[in-house]
Amino acid sequence: MHWRLFSIAVIAVLISGCAADYINNYDTVTLAAGDANRTNSLLQTVDPFNPNSNNTHIEGDGQRTAAVIQQYKSPASAGGGYSGNCPTDNSMAADGSHCGKRSAESRPGGAM
Repeated sequence: MHWRLFSIAVIAVLISGCAADYINNYDTVTLAAGDANRTNSLLQTVDPFNPNSNNTHIEGDGQRTAAVIQQYKSPASAGGGYSGNCPTDNSMAADGSHCGKRSAESRPGGAM
């Protein structure tokens, strides 16, 4: 008789642990509930400007930028940074022939 009562008590204790999670879920408004209208208005607020967008002081030197562009475009720099075998039409290919229309200069988006 004692074993039966003891096993029923143990089963009741184990089952009550599962019920505690269910009891904590309320179907009513609690004190922990937030203000939904305020939350929705904050989520839908659009900030049109980046705080740094009013910065009119752009760091850079126009003469230095122009010099870099001229150096890039000059034929003396072997195609303006192109590292292949045929940067310009007058270049020589690896096999010793003239590049001509195979060069990066002749292709759209090429070296020049």
